[in-house]
Amino acid sequence: MKTGLTLPVAGRDHVQGWSQAPVTLVEYGDYECPQCGAAYPMVKALQRELADKLRFVFRNFPIRELHPHAQAAAEAAEAAGAQNKFWEMHDALFEDQRSLGLNTLLQRAMELQLDVTRWERDIRGRVFAVRVQEDFLSGLRSGVNGTPTFFINGRRHDGPSDVESLLLAIESSVADGANGD
Repeated sequence: MKTGLTLPVAGRDHVQGWSQAPVTLVEYGDYECPQCGAAYPMVKALQRELADKLRFVFRNFPIRELHPHAQAAAEAAEAAGAQNKFWEMHDALFEDQRSLGLNTLLQRAMELQLDVTRWERDIRGRVFAVRVQEDFLSGLRSGVNGTPTFFINGRRHDGPSDVESLLLAIESSVADGANGD
């Protein structure tokens, strides 16, 4: 089974943090997944703790068989990203996972002051379905089989996903000299 990131972090990715940060944390996530919802505040805590030492990347891995709204939510985030509001939509989706139906997604788009006509056209036309599928397939090639799955400097983290465990894994990765993507 693969344990490394097969698609390096690049310009196509949604990235928070300094591009030269010594630690790159990639999450393959699903907006409807309860475990991803629980991981969301932990990632925020890591970002606060590590500040400019951490670059965070989110990739879509909607598990459609279990989460019927995950695909639409991922496409909604990508459509918001086309208007430079990916992270705002990402956060809004994780902060209220209970309601990911199309009407709520539209409400989020309005709250974020997106060009709603463009956003709706992108959603109806499934403009970002291919992008979401590319993320999903890159996850499969990297050995992702559930969410959330984290990669620290290109290596899959198979341990617990609490803040302390992730910090220890990050420290270990930096000590081992693993870098980047």
